[in-house]
Amino acid sequence: MARTELRVFRGPESFAHAEVETAPNTVQVSFGEIYPLLADAVNNRRTWLRDFANDEVTIPTDLYEVLLAYQFSRRPSA
Repeated sequence: MARTELRVFRGPESFAHAEVETAPNTVQVSFGEIYPLLADAVNNRRTWLRDFANDEVTIPTDLYEVLLAYQFSRRPSA
């Protein structure tokens, strides 16, 4: 039986429009670049998402307000 060697896919070196921030271990990317990937990962219930469940993210105030309004609108009415 032939031995199969596995390779680790590391993906592209960086996102197309990524900018390295001055803070260590941070990258600035547009939401449009990451949201399709996150949506796909959520829809396919990728377990690696749990690794980041407690990480903090910085988002613009207007996006935060839209998310709060959306969260409120999803609540079941009494």
